[in-house]
Formats: sequence, structure tokens, C-alpha cells
Amino acid sequence: MRRVLFGFLWAIGAYIVVAPSGAYLVYLLSSNTHDASLEAVMTGAFVIGPLAGLIGFIVRVTRP
Repeated sequence: MRRVLFGFLWAIGAYIVVAPSGAYLVYLLSSNTHDASLEAVMTGAFVIGPLAGLIGFIVRVTRP
């Protein structure tokens, strides 16, 4: 149970760190000229952030 709780803490931390930096990276690399800022924010919040949270959770739970 303790591993799962620490896994959730790592997931939250990974989301908080990676979502804004991922949004900024998408903003810089996007070829979208109409609404690049909206695309960057949505991608960071709903794609890159949750993926980072999932990876952080898996890393912490599987770590001995």
C-alpha cells in the first residue's frame, strides 16, 4: 500500500513538472498559426502531463 501512495505522489510531481514544460515545447515546435497557444496548453494538460504522471507512477511502484 505504501508503494502505491508514493507512486501517486510521484505521478503528481511528474505531472506538475512535465505538463508546463511539455506545453512550452509544443508551443515552440508547432506549425499551427491559428491557435498555437491553445494547442500547446491542451496538449500539455491532457496528453503530455498524464503520460508523465503514468510513467512516474510506474517507475516508483516498480522500484524496490
